[in-house]
Amino acid sequence: MSRIGKKQIEIPDGVKVELLGSEIKVSGPKGQLQGQIHQDIKVEVSNNIIFVSPKKEIPLKKDKALWGLYRALINNMVEGVSKGYEKKLEIEGVGFKAVVEADALSLNVGFIHPIKIKKPEGVTFLVEKNLITVSGISKEKVGQVSAEIRQAKKAEPYKGKGIKYQGEKIRRKEGKKVVSAKK
Repeated sequence: MSRIGKKQIEIPDGVKVELLGSEIKVSGPKGQLQGQIHQDIKVEVSNNIIFVSPKKEIPLKKDKALWGLYRALINNMVEGVSKGYEKKLEIEGVGFKAVVEADALSLNVGFIHPIKIKKPEGVTFLVEKNLITVSGISKEKVGQVSAEIRQAKKAEPYKGKGIKYQGEKIRRKEGKKVVSAKK
């Protein structure tokens, strides 16, 4: 049995969940999200609690994996519309900076031209000195955009210059050692 799938999801105050066939809509104070439910998964809502289970009496290995996956996806939707998600990235390096433009984030990270990352719908950028905050209601979009920003210039292991997640540890390497000549 799926350990994650067995857990029930409590619906907080102000969040509304609608089931329309194989589609689920979750709306709350931060916005609205919707998603498709796999044909082998059954979702029930009663007394502000969501139950997710496989449709088959004896689930296959694939059904158990889908059970846990869809429980996690629905939980992320409920949490996103009630609290939201955010990821913080740090820029480190001389002359490295980020600027929020109308519909994109412009990164000057040591290349000839600035790198522009488009802002998807439902995601916002905030830049304070060397800290970029990516926030939104969809955990998937926030994580994807954060990964694209980090990919623009990953922190390198010699001096630590580049973009990294806040709190991420970069394994540092020693530089080349000078060999002294013996006579």
